[in-house]
This record gives sequence, structure tokens and C-alpha cells, in this order.
Amino acid sequence: MILKHFTELQQFLSQPRNIVIIGHRNPDGDAVGSTLGLKHYFDKKGHTTQVLMPNEYPEFLHWIPGSETVKRFDRQNTQSVKALGKSDIIFLLDFNALHRVGSDMQNTLEQYENDFALIDHHQQPDDFMYMYSDTSMSSTCQMVYNFIEMMGDVVLIDKDIATCLYTGIMTDTGSFRFRSTTSTTHRIIADLIDKGAENDRIHSNVHDANSYNRLLLLGQALSNMKVLPEFKTAFITLSEEEKKRFNYEKGDTEGVVNYALSLKGIVFAAIFIEDEEQGIVKISFRSKGKFSVNQFARNYFNGGGHDNAAGGKSEQSMEDTIAQFKSLLSSYKQELENSYEG
Repeated sequence: MILKHFTELQQFLSQPRNIVIIGHRNPDGDAVGSTLGLKHYFDKKGHTTQVLMPNEYPEFLHWIPGSETVKRFDRQNTQSVKALGKSDIIFLLDFNALHRVGSDMQNTLEQYENDFALIDHHQQPDDFMYMYSDTSMSSTCQMVYNFIEMMGDVVLIDKDIATCLYTGIMTDTGSFRFRSTTSTTHRIIADLIDKGAENDRIHSNVHDANSYNRLLLLGQALSNMKVLPEFKTAFITLSEEEKKRFNYEKGDTEGVVNYALSLKGIVFAAIFIEDEEQGIVKISFRSKGKFSVNQFARNYFNGGGHDNAAGGKSEQSMEDTIAQFKSLLSSYKQELENSYEG
């Protein structure tokens, strides 16, 4: 764990401040839940806050309390830049380096003259003035709970804060099934329920909001799945044409890679998705056991994340990206064979 200048940060926040809170590009449940949970907490402390996201996030997260106040840097650039210019400090949540917000927003943040505060659980974070980094944590939302606790303010957690934090912990732990889910995680979840988080409603809002086209897209993805049993690996592809055929919307591929990992005998799974707008193939990796997809993504696909869940990208064609991926597997055959017994 890295806890850098916390006492100084606590002193800085002892009087009202203008605070901007930022999540990563293509925000997920943990990014949205942690930024909005921290916003609600700071609002109760008398600060002036604004949550900024680099771009849009999935429709199934728009119900989260405070979502209507979020500004998007790509679509509301003038308002976003104005908020940054007025801020006394910027909190960076659920990402470990400025490039994770995308090049346009990164360029703006690199000109920022005040300090950054990082709260994040991804590996190998960049250095900032104030840091709370812990790769053992299940989620950034769990860290926000701990941050509030370290500030001596758990009593201030209300239904809105509890709902935001529960959502992020639930989504980033795969509904509490990943190895990062500890007994402490469950105790925090219990407290969030006691403070007003409606677990059944939150689960339904996130997981029972599929559109007809999203399910058809899932069917297409599963029909594209390939299995490489000699490497205990499975992967899924989705082309831009397939996405358009089923009226793809942001968030429609969330969690699809987990279907490949759910196959009996598979310890390494990936999904490769063409992204015409960015001119890349987006990649998500998942693993079971000791095989680090974080290191794999860092080594070959300009990415990273956690040992068992990471992302990356390729500027090659889909065909060449898949060929590269498959060519790498023979070097990891022994690691994959010994990664997980279950």
C-alpha cells in the first residue's frame, strides 16, 4: 500500500475547497460509483465538487445517485475546462496514470498547476502529490469507503454514498466472486446495506437492464468464441460490422469476456473488439489463478490492470492482433498449465 501525504491532504481539506473528481476513459461501475460516492461525501463536508468523465458511460449506470451532475470532457469541453480552472485540487479515481483519460484530456491535465490526489487499486501507479494506492483492494469504491473512514467520517455515509460504493464494489468483484473479495469487503458491504444500499435493486439495475440488441450481440460474440485447449485459453472477437448490425451501445460488451473464462478447463480468456472511432482493437483479458494478465497486457498490448483482470489495445488489424496473441501462447504454456487447479 502507498499512503502519501495523507495528513497534509486531511489538513488541506479541513476548509472548503473547489474539487474536481475524474474517472478513467470508458468508465465502468467502479469508476462511476467511486467518483460519485466521493462527490456526495465531499458535498456533505461543505466542499464544491464536480465529477468529470472523459467520455460517456453505459446506460445501465445512469441511475446511480448524482449521475445527472456528471460532465463529459468530450461533449462538454468548455464547462469541463472551466471546472478544472476553478479547482483547488483534482482527485483521480480508479486509474493509475494520466494517459488512461485519453490524449485530449491528458494534455489538459498536464497543464494543471495545482495538485493531484490519487485513489486507485491498479498496479504500478504514476507518482502524484497525494496518493492512496492499494493493489490488494477489491475496488476503488472499497478504497473510498476506507478513505472516508480514515477521515473519521463513516458516520456521514448515507444512502446515496452507500448506493454508489456498493455498486462499484459489486461490479468490480464480479458480484463478490473474485479473489480480491475478502472478509473485509463483505463487512464493508454489510455496513453499506445497513446505511441504505438496496442490494437487490442495485443488482437489478445493473444486470437486468439488457436491451434486445445487447442479447443478440452477446449471441454473436459467443458464436465467435474460439477455444485453444492446449493452452487452456479461449477468446472472443467482435468486428465493427457485427457491432453495427446489432446497434451497439457503450457498455454492451461489458462482462462478455467472462463467458469465455467460465468454460471448464479454461484459465486465460480474452475478447478482441474492433473500435473504428479510435482506430484500434480493444482487448480485455481475464485469468484464473497465478497467471498475470496485467503483466501480459503490459508486455504486449500497451495495457495493464490487475493480475486476473486487465485491458489492452492493438493498432494492428483484427487478423494480425489475433495472430500475435496466438503466437505468444506457446511461451506461456507451462504457466497456463500450472496457473489454476479447480
